[in-house]
Amino acid sequence: MAKIAFILLCHKNPDAIIAQANQLTAAGDCMAIHFDARSGQAEYERLFAALADNPNVTFTAKRVKCGWGAWSLVQATLNALQAATEAFPRATHFYMLSGDCMAIKTAEYAHRFLDDNDADFIESHDFFESNWIKTGMKKDRLIYRHYFNERTQAGRFYASYEFQKKLGLTRDIPRDIQVMIGSQWWCLRRRTVEMIQKFLNDRRDVVRFFSTTWIPDETFFQTLVRHLIPKEEIENRTLTFLMFSDYGMPVTFYNDHYDMLLRQDYLFARKISPHAQELKDRLGQLYAGKDVTFQISDEGRSLHRFLTNRGRIGRRFTQRFWETSNTLGPDRDLYLVTCKKWHVAKRLVDQIKTETDLPCLHYVFNEENTPLPDLGGIETTLAKRSRHRRAVVNMLYDHFRRDRLVLCVDPGSIEIIRDFCADQVKLHVLNIACEFSNDYLAGHALRVGLIGESSPVESVQRILPTLRNELSHEIEQIRSASKEEYFRISESQNRANNVAELARFLTVSNKKAEAILSLDYLFSD
Repeated sequence: MAKIAFILLCHKNPDAIIAQANQLTAAGDCMAIHFDARSGQAEYERLFAALADNPNVTFTAKRVKCGWGAWSLVQATLNALQAATEAFPRATHFYMLSGDCMAIKTAEYAHRFLDDNDADFIESHDFFESNWIKTGMKKDRLIYRHYFNERTQAGRFYASYEFQKKLGLTRDIPRDIQVMIGSQWWCLRRRTVEMIQKFLNDRRDVVRFFSTTWIPDETFFQTLVRHLIPKEEIENRTLTFLMFSDYGMPVTFYNDHYDMLLRQDYLFARKISPHAQELKDRLGQLYAGKDVTFQISDEGRSLHRFLTNRGRIGRRFTQRFWETSNTLGPDRDLYLVTCKKWHVAKRLVDQIKTETDLPCLHYVFNEENTPLPDLGGIETTLAKRSRHRRAVVNMLYDHFRRDRLVLCVDPGSIEIIRDFCADQVKLHVLNIACEFSNDYLAGHALRVGLIGESSPVESVQRILPTLRNELSHEIEQIRSASKEEYFRISESQNRANNVAELARFLTVSNKKAEAILSLDYLFSD
């Protein structure tokens, strides 16, 4: 009978991972876990300790710092596969999972299905001929070398890319390799995994090539399986049910999706909402079930396509995906940097990004042209971002694969700060107090329409004290809303005090805060 070794890549929420591992291994299957090295050591140790006595769970010998679109995701997977093949010699199949995946069939059903279908289940479409890649780079993913992470080192990523293009520094794809592309969620037989491991030992040139391609988790295993395994032994599909919204974002499943999920012709589903506790409990119990009959209708994709098509012509039967993301969750930290002089806040968060691994963005909800990643369309206008603030922030957490995020907010946007204060997220607010000259205040009054280009000097002078008081009032509102998580650095404050306050705000060492505040021109106009 089939015995599954689950390959689990995860980076957060140890309690959910512990529950997932215990549920899946209770039925006799096993699991190899890679916990992202970017995540906290304390979380990893808690996870390791909780599962140490489970003989069907192993951990990778080496943890990798994973980044979206980077080779590190493939390396983490290879590390987990190595751990699984060594620890579980009786495992017949290796199934790729994330912490957002849950079984939608019983173990009994899954084992019988794999026994009856002697094949590798992996999407693998021709890289150049298929329409898998809808927008952005295609051939350039392969023929140029990508040494930097596009999401955390965007400047270096694109500078290196443009430099290679300018000089024509292209490279050839290994001659005997036909590059394929598809979903990273696969289920492979043991013989296939062992053939891949042997191939990689023999062909270091292939490893070198893929290690500097962009988004290799969509091409590496997909290419190697097609290269090593006869076509008739490959099912060009995934056994994990996942859908994408009409805005190109993964659909999240909630409590009322239980019956629909069980009807789909798949073994697992992703992404299960972390807040859908009832759904998670029911699916967790399902995997150990016996003699459960499933009525497969497989209508999920068609139903979703119908609903989203109706939505495009103004007759919506369900909420858009961002309208369901109404909370950020208690396990996340949101750091808001507020300053009336936007250039000062931008300088500081750019320094935070340089000196730490925290993802940092500028005035997302105040400035139309703030650079943002592709979030499926919701990021395209300031009005849309403002209507769906929590959903935007939720997707930014997912995009950066982090549970900590730094944003700039204008002090006058008290409704934004109050909105996040009302959420379960751990909110931290830093106010940068700047000195405001009369010239600056006059310029600000002009920008917001309180005065015109030709307003008399006397009128301008009369409005300046009121405007100065208004700016002070904004800060008091912020202080009141954010309570004990309010922090302040000031242009007039001595450096040591500013360093200590920034260290408390970010929960970093004074040495790290000192490095962040090393800019001599932070407050300059």
